[in-house]
Amino acid sequence: MRAIWLREFGGPEVLVPGPAPDPVPGPGQVLIDVAHANITFIETQLRAGHPGPFRLTPPLIPGNGVGGVITVVGSDVDPALTGQRVVSATGGSGGYAERAAVDASATIAVPAGLALDEAVALLADGRTATMLIEAVGVRPGDRVLVEAAAGGVGSLLVQLAVRAGARVIGAAGGRRKVDLLPGLGAELAVDYLLPEWAEQVRAAVGGVDVVLDGVGGQVARAAFDLLPPGGRMVSFGLASGEWSPVSAEAATARQVTLVRPDVPPARLRTYTEQALADAAAGRLRPLIGQRFPLERAADAHAAIEARATVGKTLLDVA
Repeated sequence: MRAIWLREFGGPEVLVPGPAPDPVPGPGQVLIDVAHANITFIETQLRAGHPGPFRLTPPLIPGNGVGGVITVVGSDVDPALTGQRVVSATGGSGGYAERAAVDASATIAVPAGLALDEAVALLADGRTATMLIEAVGVRPGDRVLVEAAAGGVGSLLVQLAVRAGARVIGAAGGRRKVDLLPGLGAELAVDYLLPEWAEQVRAAVGGVDVVLDGVGGQVARAAFDLLPPGGRMVSFGLASGEWSPVSAEAATARQVTLVRPDVPPARLRTYTEQALADAAAGRLRPLIGQRFPLERAADAHAAIEARATVGKTLLDVA
């Protein structure tokens, strides 16, 4: 089969197309003919050799999220799963390829009427966005600041917060990204690359009640300063390259709650299923900003690291 190999850690150029043996599903596993593979920012960090949620030891095929059709089932797996459209995590590797063997219990059926590419775009980001909105407790009338609002998670957070009845302020880096935000439902869209962005928010809405921090660094610090006593803040990304510098002590002094979701694995699956159901019903729309053929995985990683992407980045495999 066609695949992308990571034989050493380094820049995007270490992702090299090449043949690989077809995987064979073992007991309790299924084989997926992959149509689309999900790419996350974390995967770019793992490729470079930084620590993350998975320990990678080259050589290997990277990629942790796929969508496609089950073609073969292993022993102890219901044969009726054959032919089912599914999305699935792979366990940290094996996703950038034409076929992937995964645990049958990890697969999630794609609802009728939802395209496979949209389902893959929601596999990680839909779960994260749905979890964050619940964890931070968005309420009708809340002024909610979403950072990195034109990203994969951020674009979903804008939609979910609007649906919850919030007044949403979207912050993104650069005019191209900022211009996307009103179409997602943001009442106000600001460019956090401009030094006066926080004052622009304060002048328009007087401050915010909730910060959904996907940027970190000084943007997170400026967003924190917009929160009054009783405000809530949760960090989910580091588009700036740094996590939020806001300490627990600083938050306590300001009477701001720093939300740190602690979710059991079974609940994470429920969040993914909810995001897929919302999309199938037309209540949520993933923003697929760019797609690359499998062989150009290195270009996809380079675009993400250059902050040149909007929404979700997919590899089209089939």
